[in-house]
Amino acid sequence: MKTFLFAAVVVIGIGAASMVLADQQSQFSRSNRDAAQITDGAFRDGLYLGKLAAKAGTERHAAIGRWATAEDRSSFAAGYQRGYSEFLASRVIPTTRGGVRE
Repeated sequence: MKTFLFAAVVVIGIGAASMVLADQQSQFSRSNRDAAQITDGAFRDGLYLGKLAAKAGTERHAAIGRWATAEDRSSFAAGYQRGYSEFLASRVIPTTRGGVRE
């Protein structure tokens, strides 16, 4: 009985440790992806133009033709979508006050 209990504790401990490591690795890969996007010229261009388009109130349309490679076009489009969405999200006015809808 003691060996079964010991084995169960070891298995649970290993499972918990692997879950913690997987979460840390996931957070690390997300931060690497964000850093890569921030240093990418096409992404930053899209981010800027997306914010400008949202500020001007125009339709969401990324002009990807300004970039030559498929990778740059994809990066530009991702930046544009993010910039457009972030600007609109920053303009949303809260409709609740103190947890009660007005």
